[in-house]
Amino acid sequence: MTAETESAAPAVLTRLLVPAGVLASVVGAFAYVGAVDPNEPGHYPACPLLRLTGIYCPGCGGLRSAHAFVHGDFTAALGANAMAVAGYVLFAVLWTVWAIRTARGKPLRIEWGPVQLWSVGALIALFTLVRNLPFGSWLHP
Repeated sequence: MTAETESAAPAVLTRLLVPAGVLASVVGAFAYVGAVDPNEPGHYPACPLLRLTGIYCPGCGGLRSAHAFVHGDFTAALGANAMAVAGYVLFAVLWTVWAIRTARGKPLRIEWGPVQLWSVGALIALFTLVRNLPFGSWLHP
């Protein structure tokens, strides 16, 4: 090994501390939800919007979805909250890109303009609307 490669390894590891910390936090949260079943009453608080109005928010079923996802039941995870599963996959892709770019010493730049931000907001609003209409009952948690 040359002196250059010996000094490069600690620098890469130092750069990867933040992505590793984020991943450790997410893995810890998923491990907790995987161990403590949200389908059993009393473990987690109820959604305040659902409790007060009977309307499913975009996050309703997210804990049940994460629990099913951890246990490998992807059909149940999609049934509990399809948008959450899409979020898990999106997080995995973005985290991988972030870690690779960080290891190479390049910043991760995601620059969303107004069109992209409004599109994401519209998608979340549409998901919320459809899951609360009678024909969207298949999206209920």
